[in-house]
Amino acid sequence: MEEKKLDLKTIVGFGIIALLLLWMIYNQSSNREAELKEKAKKEQIDKAKEKQIPEQKTAALPQDSIANDSLKIAGLKSSLGAFAYSATLPSAKDNTTKIENGLLTLHISNKGGYISEANLNNFEQFEKGSNKRVELIKENNAHLNLQFKTKDNRILNTRDMYFEPVLTKEGKNQVLTMRLKAGADQFLEYRYVLKPNEFMLDFSIRTQGMAQVLDTSKPIDLEWQLKAFRNEKSVSYESRYTDLVYEYEDGKDDKLGQGKNDTEKVEDVSYVAFKQHFFTSILLTDTPFKTADLTSENLVNDDKTDTIFTKRFTAKMPLEFKGGEVSYNMNWYYGPADYKILNDYDKNLDEVMPLGWGIFGWINRYIFIPVFTFLSTFLPYGIGIIIFTILIRLVMSPVTYKSYLSQAKMKVLRPEIQELNEKYKKDPMKKQQETMKLYNSAGVNPMAGCLPALMQLPVFYALFQFFPSYFDLRQQSFLWANDLSSYDAVIHLPFYIPFYGNHVSLFPILASVAIFFYMKMTTGDQSMAAPPQEGMPDMSKIMKIMIYISPVMMLIFFNNYASGLSLYYFVSNLITIGIMLVIKNYIVKDDKIHAQIQANKAKPKTQGRFQKKMQEMMEQAQEQQKAKGKK
Repeated sequence: MEEKKLDLKTIVGFGIIALLLLWMIYNQSSNREAELKEKAKKEQIDKAKEKQIPEQKTAALPQDSIANDSLKIAGLKSSLGAFAYSATLPSAKDNTTKIENGLLTLHISNKGGYISEANLNNFEQFEKGSNKRVELIKENNAHLNLQFKTKDNRILNTRDMYFEPVLTKEGKNQVLTMRLKAGADQFLEYRYVLKPNEFMLDFSIRTQGMAQVLDTSKPIDLEWQLKAFRNEKSVSYESRYTDLVYEYEDGKDDKLGQGKNDTEKVEDVSYVAFKQHFFTSILLTDTPFKTADLTSENLVNDDKTDTIFTKRFTAKMPLEFKGGEVSYNMNWYYGPADYKILNDYDKNLDEVMPLGWGIFGWINRYIFIPVFTFLSTFLPYGIGIIIFTILIRLVMSPVTYKSYLSQAKMKVLRPEIQELNEKYKKDPMKKQQETMKLYNSAGVNPMAGCLPALMQLPVFYALFQFFPSYFDLRQQSFLWANDLSSYDAVIHLPFYIPFYGNHVSLFPILASVAIFFYMKMTTGDQSMAAPPQEGMPDMSKIMKIMIYISPVMMLIFFNNYASGLSLYYFVSNLITIGIMLVIKNYIVKDDKIHAQIQANKAKPKTQGRFQKKMQEMMEQAQEQQKAKGKK
């Protein structure tokens, strides 16, 4: 029995031990499961933390950095008001955006939103081969600024604030929007659209949602300024043809800047052109500016050397609000001052070219430019000028003939006129009457010699305007001249001579020599054709002095002018000398003219209306003089 009890106790003991073991195993598995859950939970938290690292870094910034940013934002709001928003954007940096189309390369600055560089890709400064591109805008020589007043009485300038650029494409056109933001949906916008193979780009200024930000009771003031870089070889010549041109009152045009400094205020302005000699910058608007304050300031040194800039131009125009917003569609033109290009835009931009007013401009536009353009399509430009000159002299040769014929007739009548002067020297009125009778009986018109000369003046003046303005002559060479649009220096002087320059040009010397021989040949005939009148200076003496003064004046005046113009006058005078020799020796002879005059005297003559009227006036004057003598 005892053995059985022991066995039972043993069994009970083993059972208790087994229960303890089971309990321990259960606890360990529960703890292991809890550990695994805790580990998984920790891993999830770690992954979430990795994703939130930037936020954690920002949140973990030192307190002094947070304070500095807060102060900066507060300072921006204090100075810019609502426009502090634009200064906090990532675009608030001194960066630029480039757009180009092969002809133009433009850089638009984030600060100010305006064009900070404008390069003409296919043109060189000063002379061909200089490898210096013509740059109309660079190194802050130009700016476009809008000044406006805000609702909280701040006066702000766009040139001091940052725009946000967005560059996109519309077909082949590059579109750059520059927005000065006062909020997510509140902004002032510049929009530039550059088209392929165009010197002109579309430009617009508009506002959106700004009625609550800006003081709309006053217009926004637009200011455009440019310091014109020197681009040509002759600074004095370039400065002479650098001026400000504007169109106003629906088609009228005018300019300023011919003197040293000039200002003008005009109304209803549709474009403003800052014209340099062969290049120009133009701002056009579809909605005319109500007014424009225009200024031109000369920057050329007195000695005309070492000059970087020629003139400073400024234009200030108001932009009017409509419905609390501003919206203006405009254009920019940066390119050659070329008549053909400007005229193709059909915006009256050809008036930028100084082709002359009235009949002078008409001759250039419809005769000289088409003819010379045609010749230059198949001839070198120097040869083209020579052929062009020959054509003009041939066309004008009948006028030259009429002028010389009149001088020859007056020369034949000179002895008889001198007899009348002597016979009636105490009675000037009778002398005039008898002189008119002699002219009438001989069939001579004393004005016939003046009219041909007057007819040549429009041609002379038109040519004087044509050669300095014709863009295609720029940097075209002929013989020793490497640029027909500038002087042809053969000697460079180490000093500057007032009115002459620091070089010696050869074509003006040749033209002056030709003028001397032409005047030497014709002055004698002119003095013989104009007999001295009582109380009047002796024209023969004056003409003898002019033989020497005229060539010297041309030599000085044309030394800095376009060599193409000097070439024209040289060739023109040579041709005129040849025509005069032919007329004098083979066509018009004194003995034949004398015989013709005598035959005319024998014929009965009837006075024309003009001669009859002149006769009546002289007779009335004579009667009045006699009546005074009796009193």
